[in-house]
Amino acid sequence: MTPNWDDMRIFLSVAREESLSSAGRILKIDPATVGRRIARLELAMDAALFTKSQQGYVLTPAGERLLEHGLQAEEAMRAATGALAGASKSLSGQIRIGAPDGCANYLLPQVCARIGEANPDLDIQILALPRIINLSRREADMAVTVSAPTAGKLLVKKISDYKLHLVATQDYLDRHDTIRNVDDLSGHRMIGYIPDMIFDRELDYLNDIGIDRVALASNSVSVQLRQVSQGTGICVAHDFTLPFHPGLERFLVDQVSLTRSFYLVRHQGDQRNQRLNRFADVLSRGIRDEITRLEAEGLA
Repeated sequence: MTPNWDDMRIFLSVAREESLSSAGRILKIDPATVGRRIARLELAMDAALFTKSQQGYVLTPAGERLLEHGLQAEEAMRAATGALAGASKSLSGQIRIGAPDGCANYLLPQVCARIGEANPDLDIQILALPRIINLSRREADMAVTVSAPTAGKLLVKKISDYKLHLVATQDYLDRHDTIRNVDDLSGHRMIGYIPDMIFDRELDYLNDIGIDRVALASNSVSVQLRQVSQGTGICVAHDFTLPFHPGLERFLVDQVSLTRSFYLVRHQGDQRNQRLNRFADVLSRGIRDEITRLEAEGLA
C-alpha cells in the first residue's frame, strides 16, 4: 500500500501537535478519524510512527525519518502553491506568524489588520508564545524574533531596531524618593520577566542594568505593563507600547536606554515561495512603520 499526501498531511499535524485531538482541531476532522489515518499510514509504511506517552504522541525513530521526508514534500507543495498564488495581485490563503508577546500584542494586530484589509481573501494567524517558535516543524510560516538565529536552515532578515526605557506612573514616582541614578533603583519594586523563563538573552533587560531581584514577575509584557500601570512598581518597557499605556512616564532616559532589534525568520525552503516572499516584505515594512509611528507618538 502506498501512502498518499492526505495521510502525510495528517501525520505532519500529529507530529507537530503531539496530540490526535489538537491535530484534529487544526485539520477540522474528528480525533478518531485522525487515529485511523495514522494507523493506515503505519500499515502502508510497515512501521510504528508514534508511541503514546504522558506527553502525548511522540515520534519513533521511523517517525523521525518520515518527518524529514514529509517536511520536504510539504515544502514542495507550498512552493508550488506559492508560485501560483504569487501571480495574483492580492494575497490569499492562510499565513501564521509566530512572535514574542510584545510584538504580538502591540504591533502585529494593527499591522495585520491593514494587510488583511488590502487582501480580503487572506487569513492571518498570530501565534504569541513566550518561547522560540519551531519553524522546522511548521508551527508557523514565519516568526518575528528578538535575536538572529545562527543554527538551522533559515532565512533571516532584520526588520527594525526599537528602544526601551524605564517607566513608572507619575503617582508612583511622586510617592517615593527621587530616583537620580540607577543605584537608587535598589530600593524599589522592580517588575520584569520570570528569570528562569527568559528564553532569549536579549530579553534580560533588568540584568543589563544591574538589577538582580524581580519582585513582581510575568512572562508576558502586557501583564508587566498592567502591573506598572497600577502604580505598583517600575519596569523596562518598549517605547512602542507607551501609547497604549498613557499613564506611564519614562525616567532616567539619559542613563538607561536600551536598543533591541526584531528579525523576520523563515524556513529556507520557502525562499522560492513568491506568496510568502510578498507577505514577508509587506509584514516587515508594516512592523517597521508601526514602530516608527508608535515611538514618535509615545514621545509626543
